[in-house]
Amino acid sequence: MRRILWFRRDLRVEDNPLLSLEGNILPIFIFDPNILEKLKPDDRRVTFIFSAVMNLKSELQKSGRDLAIFHGKPTEIFRWILAHDNYDEVCASGDYDLYAMERDRDVSHLLPFHSLNDTYIFHPDDVLKNDGTPYLVFTPFYNRTKIIFRSEHSAAYSNVPQNLIDFEYDDLHHIEGETLTRLSLSLPSIGFEAQLLTACQTMNPYDKLAIFASKLEHYPHNRDFMAMEGTSGLSTDLRFGKISVRAVLRWLIEQKQRGIDTEPFFRQLIFRDFYAMLLYHFPHLSTQNFRYHFKGVENNEYFKAFCTARTGVPIVDAGVRELLETGEMHNRVRMICASFFTKNLLLPWQWGEKFFAQHLMDYDEASNILSWQWSAGTGVDPQPYFRIFNPYTQTGKFDKEGTYIKQYLPELSDLPAKFLGDESLLFQYSSEEYPKPIVDHKTSAQKALKYFKNIR
Repeated sequence: MRRILWFRRDLRVEDNPLLSLEGNILPIFIFDPNILEKLKPDDRRVTFIFSAVMNLKSELQKSGRDLAIFHGKPTEIFRWILAHDNYDEVCASGDYDLYAMERDRDVSHLLPFHSLNDTYIFHPDDVLKNDGTPYLVFTPFYNRTKIIFRSEHSAAYSNVPQNLIDFEYDDLHHIEGETLTRLSLSLPSIGFEAQLLTACQTMNPYDKLAIFASKLEHYPHNRDFMAMEGTSGLSTDLRFGKISVRAVLRWLIEQKQRGIDTEPFFRQLIFRDFYAMLLYHFPHLSTQNFRYHFKGVENNEYFKAFCTARTGVPIVDAGVRELLETGEMHNRVRMICASFFTKNLLLPWQWGEKFFAQHLMDYDEASNILSWQWSAGTGVDPQPYFRIFNPYTQTGKFDKEGTYIKQYLPELSDLPAKFLGDESLLFQYSSEEYPKPIVDHKTSAQKALKYFKNIR
């Protein structure tokens, strides 16, 4: 059996189903211009991915394997490969967003496509109601996963001996049409500039688990406090498969055996599956509402203020600064920002989703889109429209001393912490460096409620 092993969201050698397949193999990775052309040359995610790909190549070489790296449209690359050699199938771990499924379908017309489940715990068709329809509410979905979860869902794949097919593995293969151009293996060869990554982004994910072990017991409480670093920091690693979700599950099982309550963290992993399942069964959700005819109010002035961290609402602006400076944003802050964006500013959720998509290191289409619809009140949640976060109350609860806010808004470092969670004081505060709030929370929230009631 001659197989092309197509690495995508599984950039590792440990616990990788691709490496459990016997036979003659051509391992490949494709830098896809259909994805890359939407990004700016200084997009830090490409630096992260390129580094991960080169590390994968190095690790494969240690076991007598290697990685052929391509740049070009996947269908053109597969046509070029098949024009120069014969293969029985292409194997890849399933990817379930709209573009990925269309891409894989196109490739399957050229060569038999063997899809493996790796990115999530379950395949999107595994967790369905008794009548075979998808769940629309998370809790029943979650309860169902606990019933059907088996030991094989956390079992590791073993690497087996494989025979590497002869190929020129040293260069970057740029394919355009039927033309091959060999380039150096570097970021500039694919049109990008190397960016500095944070210590967390470069840390080995297994080291993160070791650190997180001491935090897991307090995770249910600490994960909401932005300055406490109570989360795992694994979201980007899981997104690109630098660690398998099965490895995290096995680690959780070990922690549970130590008497630690692992359910809250397991629940967050299941949320990834839930959102992936929804987008898989309802691909129109990538751009359209599930319920309500909420299109938002297009206001470019508000949008610019949000995207440049100039709304005058400290917790929102700190979150946007964190995003712009690091490519990350604390999950609690994501909810606060998305609520403010869609409810207080009444902007189209699609605008906010696209802004996050441009900057989030851990961007996952399903999780991002469905989370924005949840905040906008247009998603699958059965009673969503009246949920409006008060950013000042959230500040008082989860960043009372202003530690997180002042980290990303140093211009407010001398401002007493009580100002940061008190809208009336911020309206009185006068500064050339920082603006007053662009909307009043109570007034804008009431406007949003009226808007939704009118369109129900």
